[in-house]
Amino acid sequence: MFYDEFMLNFVSQFMMANGSLVRILIHTGVTKYLNFKAVDGSYVYKKKKIYKVPATDVEALKSPLMGLFEKRRARKFFIYVQDYDENDPKSHEKLDLNKVTAKELISCFTGPVLLIFQCRKYGLEDDTIDFIGHALALHNEDSYLAQPALNFVKRMKLYAESLARFQGGSPYIYPLYGLGELPQAFARLSAVYGGTYMLNKPECKVEFDGDGKVIGVTSEGETAKCNKVVCDPSYLSDKVKKVGKVARAVCVMSHPIPDTNDSHSAQVILPQKQLGRKSDMYVFCCSYAHNVAPKGKYIAFVSAEAETDNPEQELKPGVDLLGSVDEIFYDTYDRYVPTNDHQADNCFISAEEGGSHGGSESLWEVDVYWDECLEVLSWWEIGLLIPFVVGLSPYRLSRGSRCDLIGPICPCMKSLASYDSTTHFETTVIDVMEMYTKITGKVLDLSVDLSAASAAEE
Repeated sequence: MFYDEFMLNFVSQFMMANGSLVRILIHTGVTKYLNFKAVDGSYVYKKKKIYKVPATDVEALKSPLMGLFEKRRARKFFIYVQDYDENDPKSHEKLDLNKVTAKELISCFTGPVLLIFQCRKYGLEDDTIDFIGHALALHNEDSYLAQPALNFVKRMKLYAESLARFQGGSPYIYPLYGLGELPQAFARLSAVYGGTYMLNKPECKVEFDGDGKVIGVTSEGETAKCNKVVCDPSYLSDKVKKVGKVARAVCVMSHPIPDTNDSHSAQVILPQKQLGRKSDMYVFCCSYAHNVAPKGKYIAFVSAEAETDNPEQELKPGVDLLGSVDEIFYDTYDRYVPTNDHQADNCFISAEEGGSHGGSESLWEVDVYWDECLEVLSWWEIGLLIPFVVGLSPYRLSRGSRCDLIGPICPCMKSLASYDSTTHFETTVIDVMEMYTKITGKVLDLSVDLSAASAAEE
């Protein structure tokens, strides 16, 4: 076995088939250079066992996750969510989801709450609420229960829509040959418009003028002048603060995860209550089926928000689910959020909050110079941000010596920067859209034809 045969993308996250990242990729037109494949299954951990998250009506009926009567109660709730249309008051059933909390919506209402909101009594059990909130709505802790239910319902609808996209066993897709194909695809797209990439630029320094505004980036004695810089927290450590830490185990295996029906790719969510933790633990698994490993080999990542200083012990519940492993590597890294005023210094630093924002992980990082990017091609305004913020390749599009916007210059194969512990990009891609709005002053329109995306055949 040769380790250069592995596509070890350390951003261990799938894409929701109907999610924001897929829409952004289609918006940029880069999907013509990419092929995706559906992920085989999504699973949830309950009482020390793995159960498949139902993907069909038949699976739902057979699933041991709920008893028969609980399934009947849950079905009523699922129908409400399915029929809910934010723009159709008739579908709201007199519920204002901007005021009603998620807990009120899915719990058995009594007393004044019932009289005020005239809610139906779903009476769902705690284990069912845990399953819905963490395995379907993909919340990584329980603070959502006290928040308005609208976002919770939207998350559930996104899960259902993504599940229906490719009629697979999960709502997730993943690029063939791994996430490294994203920056490669953008490189091809940029080449059509004269883009140039510079790899492995060392010792990068962001330059400022006397007023504290960015004026360029210097590397190896050469300075690329600019008006704006996009970077991750490692480049401007004095303009960020630490908000947490992620623990991760990277495992190489010769078999699929046990009890996943021999799935070649899968996600397993371990809800916090099942482990006595403050947040969820995640298991991501991919294999040769997505061309990221040699024939017969599987790659699994176990990740969680670090709550101790012992990653091996903390990640043990997830690692134990994998069975025997050929190799295992443990890692912890900090997460940061920007503290600067981007309007004052024109530095746009990616956020790395775990619950509502994702961060970036710079693995194979490249440079690309660009000139007048905000005036030339709208897709490049986000084309710069996507590989960078989702943790791949920050770059600049080359069109001259002076540019309006510069992505970071940095060493290739840099030590891992941070991102959140989830195994999907929906938390991370929020940062892309927020940064896009900050830089351009525009809101990203994602009303695109999703049929432009493709999934590879088995």
